[in-house]
Amino acid sequence: MGRKVNPIGFRLKVNRDWDARWFAEKQRYTEQLHEDFQIRRYIRSEAQRAGVSRLEIERYPNQLLVTIHTARPGILIGRKGEAVKKMRQGLEEMTGKKVKVEVSEIEKPDTDAALIAENIASQLEKRIGHSRAMKRAISQAMRQGAQGIRIEVSGRLAGADMARREWASEGRIPRNTLRADIDYGTAEALTTFGRIGVKVWVYKGDVLRDDKSKPAGEPKEAYVTP
Repeated sequence: MGRKVNPIGFRLKVNRDWDARWFAEKQRYTEQLHEDFQIRRYIRSEAQRAGVSRLEIERYPNQLLVTIHTARPGILIGRKGEAVKKMRQGLEEMTGKKVKVEVSEIEKPDTDAALIAENIASQLEKRIGHSRAMKRAISQAMRQGAQGIRIEVSGRLAGADMARREWASEGRIPRNTLRADIDYGTAEALTTFGRIGVKVWVYKGDVLRDDKSKPAGEPKEAYVTP
């Protein structure tokens, strides 16, 4: 068996930042970590139809900043902001702190790995063929500007007696290259034959740092190659 590394964790502080940014003393670390899990579960349960991809949590002394990356901000915000206001009140009751909720729209949802995985999983639950779902997702992602995509499904595919794994890809997926901007997402489809796992890798280009143009001590900007 080969060792497999999560593509997002592999690139932390290279071209990807943490989804939770805060510091806590040893005594309160466990408590705040479980609070983060509760916040993520609560938001995903309240916004199941909003296409939530990522949740970023930042902690301040008396305030929490939660940034929600979604493909359908209108559904998440609601009419006159009622839905997001209700969500903020629920989070404040849960944490006992002042919570600020920001909504960020995903411009190209067809190239977001988490949304692609959830979409394929929902199709598998509706008994759509896995090969058809994968091919459709690949063509949509490449049409939206992705430089490469790989989709892998595993489980009792098509109701087979023995579980197996199938994958399809198009373009380049340089998983060992640190400068490569690779988005990764997983999902599970709960079918009548059991769970089917879905993994998606999306390559969006190389992130290069312009080290020479900036003097020492100044932050270096990153840009994505077309």
